[in-house]
Amino acid sequence: QVQLVESGGGLVQPGGSLRLSCVVSRNIFEIYGTGWYRRAPGKQRELVAHISPNGYTTYVDSVQGRFTITRDNAKNTMYLQMNDLKPEDTAVYYCNTDRTRSGPYEYWARGTQVTVST
Repeated sequence: QVQLVESGGGLVQPGGSLRLSCVVSRNIFEIYGTGWYRRAPGKQRELVAHISPNGYTTYVDSVQGRFTITRDNAKNTMYLQMNDLKPEDTAVYYCNTDRTRSGPYEYWARGTQVTVST
């Protein structure tokens, strides 16, 4: 089973910043792209940002320019730097890989809660 360990969530005021971390099984991390997803209350889970093994990144329009996804291959760890947070960013954030986000190997960890509020 893949290892996915998310951390770094919390409560922050609007305009604040947080950095999420995700440790992934090395054998999968080296080969597959990885992404951050989120599920807000009453909404479906959505892909927020994605990074390929060679570093190519994509973002959902609502976080473009505010969030940055990176990966440290030596530590098999992925990060999401979130700046200028807004109340609508409030959600449970999950990390996953292209191998395990769907299909026969699908697996989701518990996620980490991000709450943006005064």
